[in-house]
Amino acid sequence: MAKRALRFAGTRFYFMKFILATKEGMTRLFGEDGRARAGTILKTDGVTVTQVKTADGKDRYAAIQVGFGTKKTKNTDKAVLGHTKGKGYAVIREFRGAEAAEVGSTIDSGTFAVGDVVRVSGLTKGKGFASVIKRHGFHGGPRTHGQKHSEHAPGSIGGSGGRAGGRVVKGMRMAGRMGHERVTVPNLKVLAVDAVAGKIIVSGAVPGARGTLLEVVSE
Repeated sequence: MAKRALRFAGTRFYFMKFILATKEGMTRLFGEDGRARAGTILKTDGVTVTQVKTADGKDRYAAIQVGFGTKKTKNTDKAVLGHTKGKGYAVIREFRGAEAAEVGSTIDSGTFAVGDVVRVSGLTKGKGFASVIKRHGFHGGPRTHGQKHSEHAPGSIGGSGGRAGGRVVKGMRMAGRMGHERVTVPNLKVLAVDAVAGKIIVSGAVPGARGTLLEVVSE
């Protein structure tokens, strides 16, 4: 699908394909040349359009808001229920520059075709509190020469008389929480589409563990 551009109030938007899906796992597909290609299976039941925003309306920008998954109404805010006409969605997301759609319509995996180039965004796996060796690839200290429990120590981080007046400079690589960050992987190719099963296979690896919510957007 070729991109088409429109300008609204000096801002450029591209019409694009998009969908929300969950990660099922990885697989491999064999091409016509016999070569194996790694791919990731994405599962979706489709997304429902909950609101269409336009540049001429009160929102002052063009976008499509969609709901994905299900959620018990008793666990959903009344404001959200009023907005979605009493339907409980697990996730509500917004995509700018998407194709025009009607409220209540459904966008499914059949929107994509084999050969489409997409970018996939999602949260990476959370690793918890990690040392500088795991988080930043530090070498670590020796296990001999008087060390007992400090093989993962980061070493000097500043100290009095050091650089920047002895303070710890911003951005210093230290131990801390690792992972659970939003990452976007661009230039992935759609290898297969099963509209009946609601599955898409994209080339390569994507962020997150099995069950992670992902945004799939055409490039």
